[in-house]
Amino acid sequence: MSVSTFWFLAVGGTAALTHLGVFALTHTRMLPELANALGFCIAFGVSFAGHRLLSFKDAATSVGTSLGRFAITALAGFASNELIFMLLLRGLGLPALLALLAALVFAAGQTFWLSRHWAFHR
Repeated sequence: MSVSTFWFLAVGGTAALTHLGVFALTHTRMLPELANALGFCIAFGVSFAGHRLLSFKDAATSVGTSLGRFAITALAGFASNELIFMLLLRGLGLPALLALLAALVFAAGQTFWLSRHWAFHR
């Protein structure tokens, strides 16, 4: 495993735990889809800072360029996350935390590929 991959997994795991934690604390007080969005928004900062400083510290792009690209990448990941989350939660009736966990795993792969090959291009 490369150092970049290790840091991507560590930062991604930390951001995912942040997302799950926010969701767990809020999903009974609001629509689960809104709690998912809130978790995403808070985890975004954790994710960008960690990836910029650790996972892709040798990025050839400026911080501003990386932030803009990563925002697009993260929003694409969130769109697939929310779609899968809603299908699992509303369509299949899975428990909210299980549906979110499955959606986060799927979106992580998509986000890694887009981050590595575009947002933090080397």
